[in-house]
Amino acid sequence: MGAVQVGGPHRARVMTEEIARHDALDVAAVDGFDALGVHAVVTTRSGGVSIGPYASLNLGGQVGDDPNSVAENRARLAAQMGVAPDALVIANQVHGAAVAVVRRGDEPGDVDVLLTTDPSIALCVLVADCVPAVLVDPIAGVLAVAHAGWRGVAAATMRAAIEGARTLGAEPARCYAYLGPCISPRGYEVGEEVARAFAAVGCGDDVVADGPGRYRADLAAACRRQLLACGVPTRHVTTSSSSTDGGQLFFSDRARRPCGRFAIASRLEGRS
Repeated sequence: MGAVQVGGPHRARVMTEEIARHDALDVAAVDGFDALGVHAVVTTRSGGVSIGPYASLNLGGQVGDDPNSVAENRARLAAQMGVAPDALVIANQVHGAAVAVVRRGDEPGDVDVLLTTDPSIALCVLVADCVPAVLVDPIAGVLAVAHAGWRGVAAATMRAAIEGARTLGAEPARCYAYLGPCISPRGYEVGEEVARAFAAVGCGDDVVADGPGRYRADLAAACRRQLLACGVPTRHVTTSSSSTDGGQLFFSDRARRPCGRFAIASRLEGRS
């Protein structure tokens, strides 16, 4: 994992994704967010109780794993985030651009973007090749997480996240975003349908031809492009240096089916 420079009004700092053991979980702590009032982590496959293709920290409840194992894994993540298990908010992701603003006790429903101003909860999206994202306006105290595969790019999920954040007082120019580990263009061969969908939303440059009817799609670049188009400053957008290719450190649906799901989780800190 690598490090990149983050700038803006909060004094330039290095944002790192170093794997470390925290409360029995091997997670990548996104350290650059701490100065922005956010605790954010990316889980790995390690530290849970699931077995077989879901070993060991599967957090997905609809992939065929034992529900009791999933519940224990989620409880461990909640503890790492400093919240009770019922305060770990996970949506039913449907590869769209619907947004839910949530507080403690809310049921988000079928959405791919979660937003909050409530520091008592931790927001979470689950992935296994798609892009997991955290966005924050540290001035307004608005936090979002989002999930986007190619259908999310086509639906402009990142734009929906920014527009949703604006309804809570956020401004794109103040927002910071982190795009977590996802499948790389090398590992993501797609067909004409995906190429056309990317082109239709202004992300045609993020799909490269690789033979007749075959393309390589860059999900992270497309999500980044959509954030910048919304007015998020270039230097405020960090893209992970890691990928899900191979399914060794992170679950990958392309590498193995069935498989588990890893998470990006985040929580506002330092606000009453």
